[in-house]
Amino acid sequence: QVQLVESGGGLVQAGGSLRLSCTASGRTASTYTMGWFRQAPGKEREFVATINWTGGRIYYADSVNGRFTISRDNAKKTVYLQMNSLKPEDTAMYYCATDNSVGPLTKPSDYDYWGQGTQVTVSS
Repeated sequence: QVQLVESGGGLVQAGGSLRLSCTASGRTASTYTMGWFRQAPGKEREFVATINWTGGRIYYADSVNGRFTISRDNAKKTVYLQMNSLKPEDTAMYYCATDNSVGPLTKPSDYDYWGQGTQVTVSS
């Protein structure tokens, strides 16, 4: 089993920045691919970004490409999501996920383990 805990969410004005963190515990050897997803009220969970173990393979959703940056620190068992130039439409619950499969993994069903989420609210 792998446990994931997200942090770093909050309320920010449009144009601002936030940095989300997700720390893994348990069987962290099974965290080859890590991803971020988000879900707004009444909408389906959508892919945001994913990164492989080495950080050499990274993919972003078109809606965040150029504004968000995913990275990971394997020694700290943590993945990050730096979010810049935030827009009101970025408002959602953000979830961290991990799976031991080789990516790119861009669907929620691709991932075995999920965190509880951290809320991001962007005001206009």
